[in-house]
Amino acid sequence: MGNNKKITVEATVNAPLTKVWQYWTEPQHIMQWNQAHPSWHCPRSENDVRPGGTFSSTMAARDGSFSFDFAGTHDQVEEHKLLSSTLGDGRTMEVRFTPEGDATKVTETFELEDQNPEEMQRGGWQAILDSFKSHVENN
Repeated sequence: MGNNKKITVEATVNAPLTKVWQYWTEPQHIMQWNQAHPSWHCPRSENDVRPGGTFSSTMAARDGSFSFDFAGTHDQVEEHKLLSSTLGDGRTMEVRFTPEGDATKVTETFELEDQNPEEMQRGGWQAILDSFKSHVENN
């Protein structure tokens, strides 16, 4: 369980809302951007985007030394606006999508876990979000 302390990361993606939503939610895209560092990748992803639907992505070191599943259940889904989810360990996560002209702001708020320092967690989540931004803008 998290300690209920929440942190937020955000990025403004230079792409329209419908494309940003599609790339965030569709497994074939998730597998392209869901890593915090180039030495990692996401070889498998499933996402049932509806309230009560489950999601799971395998996060793996490219050298095969380590992998884990990032998984949970969507609690609230407002298409093109909000994904609110509960992770497998009980922590909550919320992602908001806000149109800003021709761009889309993605704001992610999540409960910290107890294993790693806050700055490490913030850095990792921000790196994944930056990877997402890069993938959307370059495809």
